[in-house]
Amino acid sequence: MLNKRTTEVYALGQHISMSAHKARRVIDQIRGRSYEETLMILELMPYRACYPIFKLVYSAAANASSNMGSNEANLVISKAEVNKGTIMKRLKHRARGRSFAIQKPTCHITIVMKDISLEEYIDTDSITWSQKAKWKKKDTTMWYYDMYSNGGTWDKK
Repeated sequence: MLNKRTTEVYALGQHISMSAHKARRVIDQIRGRSYEETLMILELMPYRACYPIFKLVYSAAANASSNMGSNEANLVISKAEVNKGTIMKRLKHRARGRSFAIQKPTCHITIVMKDISLEEYIDTDSITWSQKAKWKKKDTTMWYYDMYSNGGTWDKK
């Protein structure tokens, strides 16, 4: 019998104070690349959005090494998305007692990394009962469900 093994981990950054459009132009450059190549790209790009994305990629790699015990050289960014967050509304004082509304946008960034060295499925018939008991105890993986993605044309890059 084949059981599906989770080979993906994710890191989620919420309420990051920048517009989603500015973060998307950086995310589009790193989608589908390896972990080491992504870090080099993010260090050399001149945009302000690179620093929080760099921290999220680093956090996702740390999640992969601690949860699955995977090597950082085998990690690939399988999915990266930016969603709009809440808008903070502030007032700026203007001349003659008037005020001007300022909108400060926020965004939510999700980085999903996949370990390409692990197989997607495990053959559970060849595993002994003692190994199954150890495997069930160690299974502390994080689950990620994306309700916006249906696997259509937007996921292909």
